[in-house]
Amino acid sequence: MKIRVLIADDQDLIRSAFRMILSAQPDMAVIAEAANGTDAVEAARRLRPDVCLLDIRMPGIDGLAATRLLAGPDVSDPLNVLIATTFDLDEYVYQALRNGACGFLLKDGAPALLAEAVRAAAAGNSLISPSITVRLLRHMAPPPQKDSGSCPAPSPTRATTRLTEPLTQRELDVVRLVARGYTNGEVAAELYVTHSTVKTHLGNIQRKLAARNRVEIAAWAWEAGVCAGRG
Repeated sequence: MKIRVLIADDQDLIRSAFRMILSAQPDMAVIAEAANGTDAVEAARRLRPDVCLLDIRMPGIDGLAATRLLAGPDVSDPLNVLIATTFDLDEYVYQALRNGACGFLLKDGAPALLAEAVRAAAAGNSLISPSITVRLLRHMAPPPQKDSGSCPAPSPTRATTRLTEPLTQRELDVVRLVARGYTNGEVAAELYVTHSTVKTHLGNIQRKLAARNRVEIAAWAWEAGVCAGRG
């Protein structure tokens, strides 16, 4: 089965470029295009694509509002939304992820990164442009504590109230690495465990945090102070 993609961007040239890149992938098919957010939301709800690739600045409903309507916390059956934009602004990235996006890319990225992000989104995973991942997530962290040479325990903030049960020490180790952008393979190598063990830990972590993907796990880690004090 091919990954069904909806592309929404107000620039014909960008839509055409994305369509060419994605249609060239043997496992992808572009099933719809939209030039504004209103049409994108209507088409996405009607066609239920595997991935919605949205621009941020569009006429009508912008990409951030469209993301909330399609994938926000109040949506009972959310779609996978991937944001692609020219604007490398932290407030855009943060709001997009808060609204339910499972990935955020810059339009000047390599075509291979776009295809990789679409595959990740379709699988329920996430991918953010490497240049902005750690910078963004560090903005969610509390100020570092003096005389702190290691990761402290999570502080009793709004973020920690999401826990349905405590994380084990090994799960915290996995969370810290995910928050720093490590892939599953890199986490496995760092902790000297198997790839399947990492996937098991991530499944338990998502359940305990009620997180839908690794972006939400990483955001929780930085908000809760789990990664403060690490270089």
